[in-house]
Amino acid sequence: MKTYYYDHSASTPMLPMVIQTMSELMKLHYANPAALHKSGAEAMKLIDRARASISDRMGSEPGEVVFTSGGTESNNLAIKGSVNKVARSSKHIITSAIEHASVFESFRQLETFGIHTTILPVDRQGKIRPEDVANAIRKDTVLVSIMQVNNETGVVQPIREIGQLLGEFPHVRFHVDGVQAVGKVPFSWKEWGVDLYSGSAHKFGGPKGLGFLLVKSGNELSPLLSGGDQEQGTRSGTHNVPGIVAMSQALRLAVESQEARRERMYAIRRRLLHIVGDIPELLFNGVHSDEADGETGAAPHIVNFSYPGMRPEVIIHMLEKHGILVSSQSACSSKSLQPSRVLLAMGQDADRASGSIRISFGDEHTMEDIEILGDRLKRVVAELKPLERNSK
Repeated sequence: MKTYYYDHSASTPMLPMVIQTMSELMKLHYANPAALHKSGAEAMKLIDRARASISDRMGSEPGEVVFTSGGTESNNLAIKGSVNKVARSSKHIITSAIEHASVFESFRQLETFGIHTTILPVDRQGKIRPEDVANAIRKDTVLVSIMQVNNETGVVQPIREIGQLLGEFPHVRFHVDGVQAVGKVPFSWKEWGVDLYSGSAHKFGGPKGLGFLLVKSGNELSPLLSGGDQEQGTRSGTHNVPGIVAMSQALRLAVESQEARRERMYAIRRRLLHIVGDIPELLFNGVHSDEADGETGAAPHIVNFSYPGMRPEVIIHMLEKHGILVSSQSACSSKSLQPSRVLLAMGQDADRASGSIRISFGDEHTMEDIEILGDRLKRVVAELKPLERNSK
């Protein structure tokens, strides 16, 4: 039986061209880029070219790109690096109730150190109200951190509007977790008023363990890691040359084909929403609409629904028997037996928040694949319905 992988939000398959590039570089360029000899200098040139390529695709300057180990480190560096850089004793930070764990738990940790936090609510679709962000600003506010695309529901947040409102508060830095957005929905580094932006390579066809943080010029960060002077002193550690180059190549391929890929995936998403809507036991979570500009509505690659009364791991393993691989919540939280924090924040009850399934797809999927997914999803629901009461 053929296996269909519908867990792109957790990790995307590496692009064949990227695998080849990384493999060749691992054979040829193994010198430390910090070394003074010729091989080290050649490795540093590759890093500089990759940095320039990423900055070009993201609309930033090369000096604004900081290489990290992935989205979690980028988010931690943006948040803690900003807070720790501010000298004054009273500090206030703002985020939302639906953020990824790497943001949400960073806020929780900072709270134990005496940092004042505000967790903003969302509406039943999972959207943040820009006016709530502006109303939460205080004199001692140093940072606002809001994700662009929610990793569970695919809901796109009004980042441009929030950035414009925050322009009236120059003492506040604006961080955006763009991990689920890069290569999927539009973003403008220079026009949207964002100061810090996180990306992760394995979410757009690159290798795991690589990421980047865009840091607007003039916004210094306190390093999380002590050591050498890599990344202009912001992030110590020996550069992963093959991985950085592979990430830059994956980003180039994702951004250059973004518009065409987005239209195709939105068509697939609309068909999947129709299929889910025809199964009475399943309740959709999030935003149905996919706005043409990609700045509001929903991202093209994620659909989330609940089967109230049924534990998600039961559905996941039943679908797996039929060759369908999906997930529940985020990969970081998928082994938790707790209800989805995101769905609870959206006003769903614990029963619905405990039975959510996330389907996320990518370039390899066709409309025919979605029909197969729909057929097997209907089959699994029919098989599980007699067990509904016993699975609670």
